[in-house]
Amino acid sequence: MQIPTIPLYSSQIFPPKSRYILPKIHPLPPKAHLLPHSFFCRRRRMAHLGGFGFGVRSQVGGSASSGVDDGFCTFLEYVGKGGIDVGDDLVVLLDHIQYACKRIAALVASPLSSSLGKQASVAGSSGSGRDAPKPLDIVSNEIILSSLRSSGKVAAMASEEDDAPIWLTDDGSFVVVTDPLDGSRNIDASIPTGTIFGIYNRLVELDHLPKEEKALLNSLQTGARLVAAGYVLYSSATILCISFGSGTHAFTLDHSTGDFILTHPSIKIPPRGQIYSVNDARYFDWPEGLKRYIDTVRQGKGRYPKKYSARYICSLVADLHRTLMYGGVAMNPRDHLRLVYEANPLSFLVEQAGGRGSDGKRRILSIQPVKLHQRLPLFLGSLEDMEELESYGDVQQKVNPGYEV
Repeated sequence: MQIPTIPLYSSQIFPPKSRYILPKIHPLPPKAHLLPHSFFCRRRRMAHLGGFGFGVRSQVGGSASSGVDDGFCTFLEYVGKGGIDVGDDLVVLLDHIQYACKRIAALVASPLSSSLGKQASVAGSSGSGRDAPKPLDIVSNEIILSSLRSSGKVAAMASEEDDAPIWLTDDGSFVVVTDPLDGSRNIDASIPTGTIFGIYNRLVELDHLPKEEKALLNSLQTGARLVAAGYVLYSSATILCISFGSGTHAFTLDHSTGDFILTHPSIKIPPRGQIYSVNDARYFDWPEGLKRYIDTVRQGKGRYPKKYSARYICSLVADLHRTLMYGGVAMNPRDHLRLVYEANPLSFLVEQAGGRGSDGKRRILSIQPVKLHQRLPLFLGSLEDMEELESYGDVQQKVNPGYEV
């Protein structure tokens, strides 16, 4: 199939600067380290909607406050020297990642996404374990690759859309793994989609190896070695959720300025939820342990004496985001989700929010990947719900008859 050529900077997808304000890294003043952290959070008056003022709490330096006139902290301010200070190289990389995701958000919301989503999948998937890519996935992948290359900070990139990792530069300090557009098969129905990414330090001890080999080995690090991980949810709001190993935080895109604004600092997943998220249509192919767990909790006969509700979007990022907010469990019991660029980054986020990521038997972040597109069952959620689920033992679905998706 002929994939349409779409200019990555096409004004059809990405409006001129006069209509879409791109993010900027604000230069630090001299002797920035002597200034209070609150200096770096701009104070702006919120618009009033129907007479109600909406404030956002800022927790970068000083005490949190809320109200109509409040401190607003952008994503770059948060990760820079005025916030948690992740280091200049990582700030530059994160700026390029957030820019790429804004471009994907614009693409997903544009009329072109519908025409791209309707096109047939590219025939064949090279036998690598990848799903057959779709035009929208390919464009999203190219957007991310272009941004990572431009950053100059990434040694290697591994993507769901590529058979093998790509070595970008010998000078890069980081390795990025990504699912550029999770949930793209449902794009024509306007179901939420997302981008997933994980960031590792480059393994300098592998620098003597050939590029292809060191690119692969750098990409097969365990999730416990992640420097940062996140997702961007493209829905009614565009939300960037990220962790650097010290809590999980979410930023919401302000379309009037082009900034991601800190709206959910230090997310804590409830220790117990009342929602499970799974494809119930496959109930009769489930192992007995998983059947018993689902039957028990939806009857209100589990450790939590309330009946559970089912909520399933069939978009991993969207189902996980709801689970982080409300608690419960999001799962796919089949050997379906990819360890490197889906399970590891999302498990990292969930653990940093106080939850657990598991394949039904083991902690996800402890599993050593052996293949780039390695698949496994994935269970993510509240700590108490996950402990109860795993106590049933046999929860991994090994039989997959009659399903193409």
